[in-house]
Amino acid sequence: MLILIFITVLWAFSFSLIGVYLAADVDPYIAVFIRMLLATALLLPFLRLQNIRVGYALKLACIGAVQVGVMYILLYHAFLYLSVPEVLLFTIFTPLYITLLDEVLINRKSIPAVWWLAAMLSVIGAAVIRYAQPSGDFWYGFLLIQGANLTFAAGQVAYKRFAKSNPRQQIHEYALFFIGALVVSGLGCLLFADWSRLPTSGTQWAVLIWLGFGASGIGYLLWSMASKQVNIAQLATMNNLLIPAGILINVLVWQSTIYWPQFICGALIIAIAIGLASKSPGNDK
Repeated sequence: MLILIFITVLWAFSFSLIGVYLAADVDPYIAVFIRMLLATALLLPFLRLQNIRVGYALKLACIGAVQVGVMYILLYHAFLYLSVPEVLLFTIFTPLYITLLDEVLINRKSIPAVWWLAAMLSVIGAAVIRYAQPSGDFWYGFLLIQGANLTFAAGQVAYKRFAKSNPRQQIHEYALFFIGALVVSGLGCLLFADWSRLPTSGTQWAVLIWLGFGASGIGYLLWSMASKQVNIAQLATMNNLLIPAGILINVLVWQSTIYWPQFICGALIIAIAIGLASKSPGNDK
């Protein structure tokens, strides 16, 4: 859980960095491709193919293609229609998608009621923190974010259920995860990118380097490894911890305004949800 909390803080910067420095000026397909290229380059030296079966390698690449390749293309496009707070607001359904998809993927007869309660509470807590009247063109952005939520949730569940658990093995194979995402983002660039909207400023390149090496390369490796050590309810509820973390980053770094009673109330509800998930029946790891 401590690793998941650490990565949540790491990722909390990403929403504002994308919204403030990239969304308006850099083509989303190009931004995602550069981010995936850097993450792949970081992990490629650790790749060991000797003991990896072809079918397993393809499966891991497909998980990466869905979880981060497709997800980031949808997310970056959503910033064209939504503000950073609206993007944060519309991510609140991810815990429910994770809980439901886990039931479908492993054909569980029924998910423990306390897991559903934890997922629902995390959604409620996130909504309390981040609810605001959406802008006029929010429906298209809302649908893009839900697509991003579903692909991100599907990838997390699939990796937890199908990837190897040994940390050393995960490090030696994780480049395959980003190779899948690189293929998807590369195809997106070739087919749809506006090449007149390349990153040009030092700030834009610095943000992309941070997102590629830090938030993606290191962040997703640690998040995926930690996901193997918690149950599915804990993984689901931790996804909404990004919302209070993202708000705090906005307040501390970008001096955005916040209504503290609303924030504290929502954060407490999410904390209760995480506590319930941690005490849920069985480890289910």
